[in-house]
Amino acid sequence: MPKMIVDGKEIEFKQGQTIIEAASDNGIDIPHFCWHPKLSVSGNCRMCLVEVERMPKLVIACGTLANEGMVVHVDSDKAISARNAVMEFELINHPLDCPICDEAGECNLQDYAYKYSVGESRFVEEKVHKSKRVELGPYVMFDAERCISCSRCIRFSEEIAKAPQLTFVKRGDRVTITTYPGKQFDNPYSMNVVDICPVGALTNRDFRFKARVWDMSRTNSICNGCARGCNIEIWVRNNEVLRLVPRYNEDVNSYWMCDYGRLNTFKFTNADDRVDGPHIRVEGNLIRVGWDEAYAEAASRLKVFGKDEVAVIGSAYATVEDNFIAAKFAKSVLGTGHLDFVRHIDPTFGDDILRNEDITPNSKGAELAGVFPSKNGLDFNGIVKAIREGKIKALYILEDDIVNDNPELENILSKLDLLIVHATNFNKTSALADIVFPAASYIEKNGTFVNFQGRAQRLRPAVATLDIDRALEGMAMSRLDKFGTKFDRWAQGKHFDARASWKIITGLASAMGHKLKYNMAEDVILEMRNSIEAFKGLDYDELGELGMQIKSETSKTTVKI
Repeated sequence: MPKMIVDGKEIEFKQGQTIIEAASDNGIDIPHFCWHPKLSVSGNCRMCLVEVERMPKLVIACGTLANEGMVVHVDSDKAISARNAVMEFELINHPLDCPICDEAGECNLQDYAYKYSVGESRFVEEKVHKSKRVELGPYVMFDAERCISCSRCIRFSEEIAKAPQLTFVKRGDRVTITTYPGKQFDNPYSMNVVDICPVGALTNRDFRFKARVWDMSRTNSICNGCARGCNIEIWVRNNEVLRLVPRYNEDVNSYWMCDYGRLNTFKFTNADDRVDGPHIRVEGNLIRVGWDEAYAEAASRLKVFGKDEVAVIGSAYATVEDNFIAAKFAKSVLGTGHLDFVRHIDPTFGDDILRNEDITPNSKGAELAGVFPSKNGLDFNGIVKAIREGKIKALYILEDDIVNDNPELENILSKLDLLIVHATNFNKTSALADIVFPAASYIEKNGTFVNFQGRAQRLRPAVATLDIDRALEGMAMSRLDKFGTKFDRWAQGKHFDARASWKIITGLASAMGHKLKYNMAEDVILEMRNSIEAFKGLDYDELGELGMQIKSETSKTTVKI
């Protein structure tokens, strides 16, 4: 590979790369505003000016191709002087509103002002004033005074979202961004411009003024909005999720995520309708009880049914670990082969960018975990038919509101003698249940999702439940980093009494006289690696931050309702 020298360090680069791309690939940061690795080059901010030997003047690193033997000086006196001048120019009309700006703590302009600005302005005239609090669309707010005209948002809309809805208007120091006449900035990926805006010009209307970044904890996880499994960061304050942002993974979602995943996949965890503790139906009403009472009730009632009278429905919303234990419980404890899960398909949701028509995060993982009927067992349609005919009298459902997707099931499920449901929130299916167990959400537990491409990816708890608090009481502080979360922030806020589904089933199995010896999610995946070919040799450390491609081929198919 060709080589060049950047600030005295010899680096390799690929033919056709620009200076800034080559430097970035080798861990060298060249200051920039308008350049983004996934967008076309615009070269209009001039912040990346560098000195190249044998060139008569400074060049922009984002628009200059790297060449064999090139010698580049990023931090020479000449380059830094030019950078100071660019910063002075950028700050001439920029409002001094960092104390109230949502971007504070994440702002490139703020960081570069500290590093490269001279600290005072020679401009004494009145600043140019522009529009503030402009609603570009349903999710994005625009502050024109903060905009530095880097054009990232315009290029993203045209090149990534395939929805050219933004443009520059006017000229000189009056230039600003607006939508095309009669249009709103409302494409399904609009909120990504908030992430890539290098200043506080574009803000998230849902998150505005809720918290400072230094007051929140950040946890790496996976979006559960569809089978893509976008890598995300979960930002939490006082044990409440405030925002989700995309996390870079070139094999899955690159730098992006859709607006649906950003807004519609976490608010249920903060909602008032959470199932807070186990519930048993008494005289037609669900009442809250203790865990031991719920386990005893479920165990005594399940024991009266024959193995052909019981069925289990796993869940593509639950983790691989949850489904693995559910399958084991069905086959080893209940002795039933009537086992399946529902894959929720919405063709109107999918697109050719990120969104997948399978709107569950773990269909492939549920199948790999063994959630499918045995040789003589019934699939989902067969289970429904058998309930209608009175042959199946007890049903165990794992984290799936199947009635919401098919209202006809309400009358069918009412024929059951026993319905046990795991649910994070009260829903149409739990409303019919005799026993409801409170399931921890994907934001509250360790576990694994497998996306539609067969990539296994790890979840971490970002929000504490009472169960996690109890587990932490005797845990050495040196082990806390395995959870990838700042536990000191969990002292405040509401804690729901919920548990991971695998843990609930383990407790129920114990009440039925079957010991399933799992204390942590790690114990479950260690057994999975020995019994599931796709997970052979796999553990959480190996999955790491970006996940791992596994052998996910299977001959089984799931059922669409």
